[in-house]
Amino acid sequence: MTPNMTLNPTHDATRRSWIESANEPGTDFPLQNLPLGLFRRTGTGAAPALGVAIGSSILDVRAITAKNLAKFALASEAAAEVRAACQAKDLSALMALGPEAISALRRALCDLLDEATCPAGPLRATVAECLLPAAAAEMMVPTRIGGYTDFYASRHHAARVGAMFRPERPLLPNYAWVPIGYHGRASSIVVSGTAVRRPSGQTKTAAAAIPSFGPSTELDYELELGAFIGPGSSLATPISLAKAEHHLFGLVLLNDWSARDIQSWEYQPLGPFLSKSFATSISPWVVTMEALAPFRVPAAPRPNGEPRPLPYLSSPDNEAAGGLDIIVEAWVSTQRSRASGASPVLLSTGRFREVYWTLAQLVTHHTSNGCNLSPGDLLGSGTISGPTAESCGCLLELTQRGTKSLRLANGETRGFLEDGDEIILRGYAERPGFRRIGFGECRGVIQPAH
Repeated sequence: MTPNMTLNPTHDATRRSWIESANEPGTDFPLQNLPLGLFRRTGTGAAPALGVAIGSSILDVRAITAKNLAKFALASEAAAEVRAACQAKDLSALMALGPEAISALRRALCDLLDEATCPAGPLRATVAECLLPAAAAEMMVPTRIGGYTDFYASRHHAARVGAMFRPERPLLPNYAWVPIGYHGRASSIVVSGTAVRRPSGQTKTAAAAIPSFGPSTELDYELELGAFIGPGSSLATPISLAKAEHHLFGLVLLNDWSARDIQSWEYQPLGPFLSKSFATSISPWVVTMEALAPFRVPAAPRPNGEPRPLPYLSSPDNEAAGGLDIIVEAWVSTQRSRASGASPVLLSTGRFREVYWTLAQLVTHHTSNGCNLSPGDLLGSGTISGPTAESCGCLLELTQRGTKSLRLANGETRGFLEDGDEIILRGYAERPGFRRIGFGECRGVIQPAH
């Protein structure tokens, strides 16, 4: 198994940081997490730097490695590569190095931030010079994303949406065999906090003779996780299921904004196009696959009567530990509720462990035809929905295609999103005996169409 799937001292729940905010029970970023991101001090215009979230602070990893404070448990050449990658302009060079290098970096940073392994003294004082408050930083998309593919990995979502359009046959025959996905638009992926402009496009109602062009009236969010690729693959060289975990770097929250009225008119026969390409939001901190090792679970069981995956998508290891028990939430804050000081309202809660296809299966199928992947490529999970109404991961499901209004706590109702609405995605993983770790937030406010 790769370090992605094995436990080590960085997962020890008894370890405490000398940064007190990292020890608070509800923090997303304890010592056991150490997610990576790209930041710069707000208002400086400085070059972006690689950082790690720790409590309510950011550790400047570029500064740490420039001072040569982190000692890597790697051969000298490999350690030099890690130091060089931490000085790069984004995370792509670090992603390319693979799980062993990431594991060594995590252990080194964990030791520098642990109150026991870095006691009060000159070393701790030097590390403290490389810290800044998270509130004083501007976060960025963590790497140049060359390719983006969004999958349809939740059977509950696929069946519920399919029933709206094909009541007699919600799931098409290929769903049980093929991890369905489409190639999205990498250039319009934005970091949390970036405003989202309501798109315009062609739509056609059932009553209209011809389509019309104008702002979407059925704007929706999709609650997803995004997986960043680490080491890439060569063209015409498939990645086997046994090696797929080696090519996964880490996860972010992902909101696949969707214009449902544009989508329903354009998606046949070639699938989503302009209904999806106007914006995709991601959270800024990438939670590494190694940090998620304590939350491994078996792959979701298949319903009775459905076939096992074909041999290239099936293995005992993937069945035993290919899943991840991550809880994801979608919240909404309307313009009116913010004006009154009201808190955001929870829309839905989903569990990633319930998705039909594992991340390793997505990687393997993506490359099975010889398609190459590159460090920093992003794979979306597709909407994470569960079996209950409370676990629907988008308004299309929650409001049954806008026919059933959703009533919010302040009396407002929604079929789809209105201008001024803010969608907030949150996610975390917890298990007895381990520290809870989180993903932070993925936010986006809807602005009126041009």
